[in-house]
Amino acid sequence: MSAPRSSPPGSGPLTRSEMIADAAIALLAERGLRALTHRAVDEAAGLPQGSTSNHARTRAALIEAAVRRLAVRESQVIALDEMPTGKDTAELADGLALAVHRYLTRDPSLLLARYELALEIARRPGLREMYVHTGTSAFREPLVAMLRRAGSSEPERHTLSLVAWCDGMLFSCTAGSYADEVPSYEELRAGVRELLHGMLAPSAAQPGS
Repeated sequence: MSAPRSSPPGSGPLTRSEMIADAAIALLAERGLRALTHRAVDEAAGLPQGSTSNHARTRAALIEAAVRRLAVRESQVIALDEMPTGKDTAELADGLALAVHRYLTRDPSLLLARYELALEIARRPGLREMYVHTGTSAFREPLVAMLRRAGSSEPERHTLSLVAWCDGMLFSCTAGSYADEVPSYEELRAGVRELLHGMLAPSAAQPGS
């Protein structure tokens, strides 16, 4: 198994809790949810036996730690200053295509870990609320604001369609039928532009015409 990811240059060494959570994410991606045990995380992180238990007493607490760390890791895939302001559809498409392409090419293990966690968390109401909140604050809420600025008349509904497109593209190209065919940034941008055009372009036909 590969070692947990090192900290980015200039950010300082990882804390023990970050090392544990990163090792949990790596285990989820490489061996699945069944492999996520306190002992396995200790071994993967290169820590003394019992370190993970001291940090997360229960398996649910370990899963929660992985979810929280996953949100942080995912937020680092694309910097805030690279995100579009949503002034027009071209800029919005550029930003979304960049985000999806980065997810697919920079660290696909994050996506595999998220898919492993998703169904398990769906069965745990307490964790589900926290899982949804991290996604809402990190992605959905900014996207609603961007679509509103771009002129969407129904930004909440349009956000659902965009999120579904992004999620479907990520799954298909990571664990689905297109796992061996990662699209280029240009191909992703074309797809997002087509979707946004249908959402935001003025209707060519008025009612009754």
